[in-house]
Amino acid sequence: MSVILDFEKPVSDIEKQISDLKISGNQSDPDLSGQIKDLEKKKDELKQKIYSSLTPWQRIQIARHPSRPYSSDYIKTIFKDFTELHGDRVFGDDSALLCGIALLDEIPVAVIGHQKGRTLQENMDRNFGMAHPEGYRKAVRIMKLAEKFNRPLITFIDTSGAYPGIAAEERGQAEAIARSLREMSNLKIPVISVVIGEGGSGGALGIGVSNRVLMLENAYYSVISPEGCAAILFRDGSKAQDAAQAMKITAADLLNLKIIDEIIKEPLGGAHADPAKTADNIKSALIENLKRYENMDEKEISADRYLKFRDMGIVSESESSAAAAKKRIRYAAGAGAKNAKKAGTKKTQRKSPKKSRTEN
Repeated sequence: MSVILDFEKPVSDIEKQISDLKISGNQSDPDLSGQIKDLEKKKDELKQKIYSSLTPWQRIQIARHPSRPYSSDYIKTIFKDFTELHGDRVFGDDSALLCGIALLDEIPVAVIGHQKGRTLQENMDRNFGMAHPEGYRKAVRIMKLAEKFNRPLITFIDTSGAYPGIAAEERGQAEAIARSLREMSNLKIPVISVVIGEGGSGGALGIGVSNRVLMLENAYYSVISPEGCAAILFRDGSKAQDAAQAMKITAADLLNLKIIDEIIKEPLGGAHADPAKTADNIKSALIENLKRYENMDEKEISADRYLKFRDMGIVSESESSAAAAKKRIRYAAGAGAKNAKKAGTKKTQRKSPKKSRTEN
C-alpha cells in the first residue's frame, strides 16, 4: 500500500476519480473519455503547482518517505560489479553502513552509504540507518583502502543521526566519528558525497567531509532534526514545522549558504516517483563532478577540500568595524606584552628569602 502524504491528498483524490471512471465505464464513450482527459489535465496542473512550491517541512516529509530509494537501490542502478566489504577489524560489522568497491562506468571507485530497511525486521537489522562506532571504523577502513589504490570515494548520506545508545557510547561513538572526520579531511583522493534523504547531525557528517557535496532536491541536511530543534528552542516538539522553516536545511537554502555545491533534480513527485530517472540524474552528476579532479595531483585535491570548508561561514565587515577590530587586537597584544614585562620586572625585584638560623 502506497503512502500518501497530507499535501498529496488532492492529487490522490483526482487519481481515484480517474481510476473509478476507467473501471466503471466504457472508455470508448466520447463523454467518458473527455472526462478522463479533463481530470488528467487537472491532476497534472495541480501536481505541478504543489511540487513547485513545497515548504521545508513538506520536503522533509518527502525525504522520509518509506518508498524513497535507499543507498542499495542507487548502488544497484548506478554502479557495476559492486562488492560489499564487511567489518571494522576491531569489533564487528555494522549493517547500517554499506561499504564496498565498484565501477562507475569504467571508473574504479569506493562506495559508502547509510542503509535503512524497508520492513520492520530489515530496519531492526540495519538499526534504521543509524550507525554504531564499528560502522564508522569500517568506513574509515574503506576510505584508506580507496586512497591506497587511488580510487575516488563516493558516499551516500541518508541517516537521522548516529546511534545514541549506551552500547555505542561505550564503544567510542564520538571518537569513531571524530576519527572519520579527520581521516576524510586528509584523504588524497577525490571525495563526492550525495545527500539522498535525511542528513542528520554528526552521523551524516561522519561520511560527508568531501570535495563536493551534492544533494537531491527534496533531501535535507542539518545538525539536528526539526523535532529536536523545536523541543530544545520552543520546548515543544510539535512545532517542528516552524523549526524546519527557520533552520534553513533544504537543498536550496544550503546551496545559497554555500554548504553544498549542487542540487540534483528529482522527478515530479519525489525520487520514489521515478527511482530510475533519479539514479540517472545522480550518475550524471557524479561523473561530471569527478571530471574536475582528473588533472589534479594529491596536494591539489586535498587543498580543494580544505578550502571548501574554510570558505564556509565567511563574515563581511565594514571598513570601520574591521579597523576597530584591528585596533582591539593591537591593544590586546600591547596590553599582554606590557603585563608580561611588569610580571618579569616584579620577579627580578623580588627579594630572596631570608636564610634560616640553621643555614646561618
